[in-house]
Amino acid sequence: MLGNKIVNALVLGSLALAVPALARAESEDDQLIEFQYRVQVPAIKASDLPVQIMVPLPPSNDQQSIISRSIDLKPDLARNQIEIRKESSYGNEFWAWTIDKPQTLPTTVTFRYKVLRRFHSVGPWQKAEKLDYKVGETAPFQQFLKADERVPIDGELILKLKQEIPKSAVTPVQKAKAIYDYVVDNMEYKKVGTGWGNGDTYWACSQKYGNCTDFHALVTSMARAEGIPAKFAIGFPIPEGKSEGEIAGYHCWLELYLPQLAWMPLDASEAKKNLKKREFFFGHHPADRILFSVGRDLRLPGMKDRPLNFFIYPYVEKEGKASKDFVKTEFTFRLLKQEPMKASND
Repeated sequence: MLGNKIVNALVLGSLALAVPALARAESEDDQLIEFQYRVQVPAIKASDLPVQIMVPLPPSNDQQSIISRSIDLKPDLARNQIEIRKESSYGNEFWAWTIDKPQTLPTTVTFRYKVLRRFHSVGPWQKAEKLDYKVGETAPFQQFLKADERVPIDGELILKLKQEIPKSAVTPVQKAKAIYDYVVDNMEYKKVGTGWGNGDTYWACSQKYGNCTDFHALVTSMARAEGIPAKFAIGFPIPEGKSEGEIAGYHCWLELYLPQLAWMPLDASEAKKNLKKREFFFGHHPADRILFSVGRDLRLPGMKDRPLNFFIYPYVEKEGKASKDFVKTEFTFRLLKQEPMKASND
C-alpha cells in the first residue's frame, strides 16, 4: 500500500541500479490533522444573479483518510440550493451552492475536517518490467499522458527539453530522475512580479522561476513527452515546526507512474527550497499536506465559463462568468495526538 512505511530493501536495492539510492525519510510519522476551510460570501445583489459557488472537498485515498467532515452555514440557508457534485475526468468532489435570490446578509461557510495523512513513499513492488499503454487496457493512465492547456507535450519547446535528458537515461526511472534533476537545477523558487503561479511550462522555460505549479508543469511536460504518466495533485501544506495556526496558501506536487514502483511521489519545488532534502523528495512525500483535488483543465458540472486551471480555492461564477475575489477565504489547522493502537488479544 502506498501509505505504508518505506518500501523494503529489495525495492530500494533494485531502484539503486537505475538511480542513486533514495534518501531515507527524516520522519515517517503519519499526522492526524484538524483542518478548517472558511469561505466568506458577501451580500448578493439581484444584478449578480445567478451566482454559483463551488468548493473542493478532500478525498479519502491511500495517502489520507477523511475521518470526519462537517459543513456549517451562518446564517443557515435553504438546503435545496446546495449539493455535493463530482466532476467526471478525475473524480474530484465539490460542494456547490446555487444562489438565485438576493442575499441581504453576508454568509460564512465553514468546512471542518479531521484528516489522517500518511507518509507516502515509492511502492508497492510490481513485477511489470515496462509500461504497455494499449487502448482499452490503460484508460486510467490516458488522462495523465495528454497535454493540458498550459502543459504541452510536443512541439519545438518540448524537442529542446528532450535534449536535456542524458542519453544514458534509458529506463523510465532513469528518465524521471534526469527530468527531476533538470528542473531542480534550472528553476528558481520565487514569487516576483506577475506571470508565475499558473502552472505554465512556457513561463517556466522562459523565466526559469516560479512557484510549485510552475515547477511541476515543467516536470509534467517532460515526463509525459517521454511516455511517463504524471498526476498533478494540489492541496494545503502543514507548516513545519508548528502545531496549529493559519495556512497562507496552497501547495501542489506530482506522482509519476513508473515500472515496478507504481505511482511514485516527487516534489521538485520543495527540493529546490531545501536542497538538503533533494534526494528525499524524489520518491517520498511526508505527511505534511492535505490533498484536495487532482488534475488540470477541470470542467466542473454546472459551470458555464472555460475549464478551471486547477481547483483549490472556491470557484465562483456570476451570470455565467468566472468571478475572482468575490469571496474571501481562511485556512487553519491543528495537529492532534493519535491514540495508540491497542494490542489484540487474538
